[in-house]
This record gives sequence, structure tokens and C-alpha cells, in this order.
Amino acid sequence: MRPRGIPILLDSNFLLIPPEEGVDIFAELERLLGLPRCLLPTPVLEELKRLREGAAPSEARKIDLALRLADRCELLEAELREGEGVDSLLLRLAKDMRCPVATNDGELRRRLRREGIPVIYLRQRSHLELEGGKPDWRLSR
Repeated sequence: MRPRGIPILLDSNFLLIPPEEGVDIFAELERLLGLPRCLLPTPVLEELKRLREGAAPSEARKIDLALRLADRCELLEAELREGEGVDSLLLRLAKDMRCPVATNDGELRRRLRREGIPVIYLRQRSHLELEGGKPDWRLSR
């Protein structure tokens, strides 16, 4: 087994890119960063499962695929603090772990950029791009 590189925190909407846009996020992450450690915080997985409940059939299929993709990630046990949402949890974990976040959520991306945290997002509905980060973060292969 090849050693894994830098850890990356994944947001739920990031796992919805393949069924919605047809982009292979894992191949794209490897293109950008080598072979990263894709970390899925437990509240993100729970969020996907909540979205699945009562979803329309077409949305349910997309979420089912996202949940199958989640199985390819390393589950990161994490708990939400009182009054904390999933976005704030991702921000807190990224700061503590000094690792990028993969998300397509515009507001979360702005919050991460303000904190100097690298963000991986879908660009032009065709490929992933890495933006931001402090100069002392090690994002090279």
C-alpha cells in the first residue's frame, strides 16, 4: 500500500460533486496533491445521512453515491460543540490540524480564506483547484 500524504477534510457537498458534475474527486485530489488522506469528520457523514432522509428519488440517488464515496475516506471522530454547525467544526478542525478543506460551499470558502486555510473546490465544473493557505503550510507532495 502506498503511503498517504497530507490530510484533507471533506465537506458533504464535496462528495456530491461526482453525481452532480461527473468529476472524479479522488483522481483530481491525487493530481493536485499526490495521494492525500481524505478525512471525513463524523458530523459530515451524519449530515449526509440526514439529507438522505426524505429526499426526492433523484436527490436520494446522488446522496447514495456520495455515501458510497464516503466509504473511501478515513472517518475522523469529531463532535460538534454547543451551538456549533458543521461548517464551524470544519474550520476548527482545519485550524487545529493545519490541513486544507475540500468544499464547494461559498460561505465556508470565504471563512476559510479569511483564516488562511487552503481550500480545494470545483472550478469550471470540470476540475479541482487549490487556493489560499499560509506560506508555512506544507502542501507539496
